[in-house]
Order: sequence, then structure tokens, then C-alpha cells
Amino acid sequence: MTGDPEPISAEARRALEQELADLLDERRMVAGTLKDNPEVGDQADQADELQRVNQLDRLDRRIADITERLRQAELAGPARTDVVGVGSTVTVRFADGSVETLQIGEGAEALDQNLVTADSPLGRALLGRRTGDSVRYDTPDGPASAAVESIGEPPT
Repeated sequence: MTGDPEPISAEARRALEQELADLLDERRMVAGTLKDNPEVGDQADQADELQRVNQLDRLDRRIADITERLRQAELAGPARTDVVGVGSTVTVRFADGSVETLQIGEGAEALDQNLVTADSPLGRALLGRRTGDSVRYDTPDGPASAAVESIGEPPT
């Protein structure tokens, strides 16, 4: 990857926006349980309070990460449809004849079976390819191939 802001697909944007909304809700809930004076109470109360503070820190870090990723995606603009890149939606036909529409992403944080990371063997093979191009890549079962059928959101 270039270090420049990378686009994301509409589907990935929706998933990040939903995760952000969920995290903000969770943060409000956790913050509402914090006491004004953590010195009051026994050691168990203080340990619970510390655990909630740590949870808030974790939530704040993830909220900041998602917010920054969405900001970068906005700067990058829409994913290209002439060549496969990070953020692309690409439909590929595999050697066995099966066809799948995949998202090329920068990381495997999302639990999406259609997400292919840009640094995976298939992801690396697809980057920079155009409609009609064939690619070869390695799998645990040996070499494999696929052809780029289309780039961009599939018709609905």
C-alpha cells in the first residue's frame, strides 16, 4: 500500500459506520457506570472501576481508529472501477468455474467472508489488475488461478 488514503467500498463504509455507532453506544453505557469518586468503596469496587476505565480506553482507541479510517476514505474518494485496488469490489471467476464478488480490504478486522486482504496471496495477485485479466496465486493446496470478471459494485 502506498501510505496515501485508501478508498473503501460502500459495504465496508456501512460496516465501519455501524461498528462506530455500536461502540459509541457501548461507551455511553460504560461511562454512565463510572463513579464520581473512585476512592469510595472497597477494593472490589475500585477494581471494577479500574476495569471500566480500561474498557473506556479500549473503546476510545477503536473509536479513534474507525473515525480516522472513515476520514481517510473520504479524502481518497470512491474506489476505482478501472483497476483493482484497496477498497475495490471485484467479481472473480475461479478455475473451478465458481464466481465470487469480493472486497479488497487493508486488514482482516471485519468478520466478512467476502473480504480479501490486500496482503493475502489472492489480494496481492488481484491488485492492479483489470477486467479480463487472469491471475495466479498460491494457496495451502498449491497454485490456483482466477479471472477478473468485473470491478465495482455488482448489479443489484
